[in-house]
Amino acid sequence: MVSTTGGGGAPTLETVAAYAGVSRATVSRVINNSPKVSPEVRETVEAAIDELGYVPNRAARTLVTRRTDSLAMIIPEPDAFFFADPYLTTMVTEVNRVLDATELQLVLVMQGQSGAMPARGRMERYVTSGHVDGVILVSVHEANPLPGILVGAGVPVVHGGRPAPAHSSVPYVDVDNVYGARQATEHLLSLGRRRIATIAGPQDMTAGQDRLAGYRQALVDAGFEARAAHGDFTERSGFDAARALLEAEPKLDAIFGASDLMARGALRALREAGRRVPEDVAVIGFDDLGVAQAADPPLSSVRQPIEQVARDLVRLLLARVDGASVQSLTLPTTLTLRASA
Repeated sequence: MVSTTGGGGAPTLETVAAYAGVSRATVSRVINNSPKVSPEVRETVEAAIDELGYVPNRAARTLVTRRTDSLAMIIPEPDAFFFADPYLTTMVTEVNRVLDATELQLVLVMQGQSGAMPARGRMERYVTSGHVDGVILVSVHEANPLPGILVGAGVPVVHGGRPAPAHSSVPYVDVDNVYGARQATEHLLSLGRRRIATIAGPQDMTAGQDRLAGYRQALVDAGFEARAAHGDFTERSGFDAARALLEAEPKLDAIFGASDLMARGALRALREAGRRVPEDVAVIGFDDLGVAQAADPPLSSVRQPIEQVARDLVRLLLARVDGASVQSLTLPTTLTLRASA
């Protein structure tokens, strides 16, 4: 018979292991929320913990494992951009929701107002000084050295979105941006639209590159001319780009915006130009967040599964914190049709 108190005192880790019929290391992994434990074994160990009334010593665990029980999400964009971009705010919310089911704390690390070097230096020093167990990087431009700095400092890191080639060793979770853009463009072609332009995202970011590539692939395969203007994923840039496209091609009959905000800016430019949507110009965005549904008219949009992206980012990072190798993931996108196309 197994003693439930380990000799009259409070139950110990060894007591839980014996009661559950597993190793001490397995119990430790369950307590530390390691992804290496199967759901069935986790359930058995957690039941043993509940039945025995075992209370993990968090202070001792932190000293032994050198864990902080904190994960950082770094968004190296100016504050104004972060608060205006629904994708970034939604990503933070979803990652935090995933961590709500654990004992882990999310630390949001932002670049500040201007992105100046002093602010970047403080950000880098913070995350490389042992204050967090690992880092999720989101919205990183090619010239940003942060992925390499983190890898060089031995900080477990995963990338939200495919990183630039210089940092290709960093594991990532991305969506199929090329296919999503191609699907949107092919839908516009199926509607009989022939003068289809795109408002492309920043070309120093892989998402901007891939969405432009998918748009171009669809038009080239169909034998039509590509027309592109560029924005920075903000509504104002979409407005300015759409005005430039209309000036260059007054008979434009469709626009694919590489983000919902840029597509919404295009809607405003079309309205000011007296062009009806979708009768004169059909419009499709990308992301399919609340801003698409709230647009006038509601935007058709390429949906990326941001909830699944968040779950997978946390799962991969926790595995990296535990020293495991992980495989990068590319998740599917789907086209959601609404009144604008």
